[in-house]
Amino acid sequence: METLYIILIAMLFILAIFDLIVGVSNDAVNFLNSAVGSRAFNFKWLLALASVGIFIGATFSNGMMDITRHGIFQPEHYYFTEIITILIAVMLTDVVLLDRFNSLGMPTSTTVSLVFELLGASVAIAALKIYKSSGEFSFGQLLNTDKALSVILGIFLSVAIAFSIGYLVQYISRLVFSFGYKKNLRYFIGIFSSFSLTSIVYFILVKGLKNAAFFPKSLQDWVTSNEAFLLLIMLGGFFVISQLLHIIGVNMLKIIIACGTFSLALAFAGNDLVNFIGIPLTGLSSLQHLLLDGGNPETYKMVALTKSESGQWYLLLLAGVVMVIALLTSKKAHKVIQTSVSLSSQNETDEIFGTNPLARAIIRGVHAVSRQINAICPKKFSDWVDSRFCTQEIILEKEDAAFDLIRASINLMLASSLIALGTSLKLPLSTTYVTFMVAMGSSLADRAWNRETAVYRISGVLSVIGGWFFTAFAAFASCFVVAFLLHFGKMPAIFILFVAVIIFLIHSTITFKKKEKQAKNTSDRFSNILKATPDTNVFPMIQEYSREEWNNVLLFSKECYSGILHGFVEENLVELRNSKKQLKILKKYIEKVRRQGTHCSRKMKQEDILVKNFFLYQANDFLGDSIFDIEQICVPCLHHVDNHFPGLAQNKRDTLKKLSEKISTTVESCASMISKNEFENYESIIQNIRETANEIIQERKREMTLPINSENIRSEIIYLTILYESKSYLDAIRHLAKAARKFLTEKPKT
Repeated sequence: METLYIILIAMLFILAIFDLIVGVSNDAVNFLNSAVGSRAFNFKWLLALASVGIFIGATFSNGMMDITRHGIFQPEHYYFTEIITILIAVMLTDVVLLDRFNSLGMPTSTTVSLVFELLGASVAIAALKIYKSSGEFSFGQLLNTDKALSVILGIFLSVAIAFSIGYLVQYISRLVFSFGYKKNLRYFIGIFSSFSLTSIVYFILVKGLKNAAFFPKSLQDWVTSNEAFLLLIMLGGFFVISQLLHIIGVNMLKIIIACGTFSLALAFAGNDLVNFIGIPLTGLSSLQHLLLDGGNPETYKMVALTKSESGQWYLLLLAGVVMVIALLTSKKAHKVIQTSVSLSSQNETDEIFGTNPLARAIIRGVHAVSRQINAICPKKFSDWVDSRFCTQEIILEKEDAAFDLIRASINLMLASSLIALGTSLKLPLSTTYVTFMVAMGSSLADRAWNRETAVYRISGVLSVIGGWFFTAFAAFASCFVVAFLLHFGKMPAIFILFVAVIIFLIHSTITFKKKEKQAKNTSDRFSNILKATPDTNVFPMIQEYSREEWNNVLLFSKECYSGILHGFVEENLVELRNSKKQLKILKKYIEKVRRQGTHCSRKMKQEDILVKNFFLYQANDFLGDSIFDIEQICVPCLHHVDNHFPGLAQNKRDTLKKLSEKISTTVESCASMISKNEFENYESIIQNIRETANEIIQERKREMTLPINSENIRSEIIYLTILYESKSYLDAIRHLAKAARKFLTEKPKT
């Protein structure tokens, strides 16, 4: 039995390795967002700097927070086997949950996921204990819900406060520096650097190293009692140093960004390490106490967990190594960073998110308020403010930077300050929430969310925030269920779920790599278009990009059309439902194609815009029309089969099968013609489309002359609907081919 429990603890540490990898992938956005977005440093150098911060923070971390030992449950009332069940349930759930968010590129809070997973598993086991004890225990005795409630309060506070302060400070800073900030640096760089570096260093002391294991208790007490004195010394010292360094040509903004990135990385590893290895360390401590006391796992109460303990230094060192490797190699970390940078970009970018009604309502409300404010403010003041926000003067380190060094410095300074303040006040602020919302507030203040992008950016922010709350719900519910399964399934359930999770993670990694590889070429092409300068002959790049997108949509639509008709004829409900899901994905994809087409048109030269832009819009609109036609077929077919209404007569089934094959062949030919940019067979393909459309018209006329069978009238109506929409689908394909040919082949007139 002892060997079996040692194996269970080993499983916890194996899961912890995966958890460290997915956790770093998620939280990398916290300390890399500003530096990556501003392109202040080479990305490899930046990773090296962050890696040093992570390694130091992990190595000197106190390694064990009380939350995993007695923060959620009251361990003195739980037996060893019950504690192990809770811990394994948390680890199994955590690695899967964080991996899913990473794959979607959505930053979430590892602290919130851990707390609510612990709460979910603890509630499940507590409910079973209460049931078995016939009322001897109550939830109040077994659980510590105050911690979970404080985290929820921290979510609301950190989101609102970080966004508001980020907006306010960035707005004031931009009024002081403007986008052409270099001309004002000599007057304000000393003050700006002094406050920035002081907040960052104070953050390192208070949040990063103050509670570290190597930090002597006497020195901790001295720092605590002399914080005001330290702040004054740092403010004065950094002011003098910054002013002198600026005079000799040192870029102090880059110094601030480097220090801020290092401090956030250090604090992340030093304090959030418990989110990844706190559970296995608690399990190891539990087993050590069990073996030391020679207790029975079924009856040994974990009173020892009520006391705090520090983790072994070699385990912390190993965790630091794993975190550094994860940061350097994780592609999912880069995707999560991309989400945050995209939402805060000053320039045009490929908007990751669509729109939603709430975002549109917010935009309308803000515009209404803005009009009222502009009507009140004196015109001279408004003109002066507008001049400070003139983006034509923006100074970027590199052309593809998302924002400038001023905003990057403010993001890091504010994130450090707010987290340090929250720590000193013992508020459970999440580093993810604070850093993300500061970045969003500063981007709004910088007018990065203009009329063209605001609705997409706000939708994205709302999606991310919604994901945070979904994290709490999903973590609680999933871990609750897993704990129940483990309790009743015992050892077999533990080993089965362990293997299933490992297989899931491996499959997820392989699938993610495949998807990223498939999307890379398209993404690179569009990125190159956005980076193009007015002197670049961008039109051929847009042609190549459009050919690939139109080809993909045509082939995708053909598969959907064939699947719907086959599913309807064979009365295959699963196939119809899958087709409906595919159509939903395709509609979002076409929205993206249209949005990107707008960006592309802005990059064209004037003569290309006048002659070609109309055909680009036309082609994209006809793509949307074709999907609308397919959807009009899918919805009634799915409804018909789902309700088990009478099927079609055999002759009509045969007709639809032939029609599906003919239309599929035609669409494939059209897609190949566009993809290869070979329009020699254009007339024959168009003629084929017309002939097929005429056949559909004739079949509809013939069907409408036949006497109606009142017992099967639903099927008759569905059949006519399919014919009508199929003809409309062909018309959309024909118009698309015509617009694509004009866009891809005809030259602008000179």
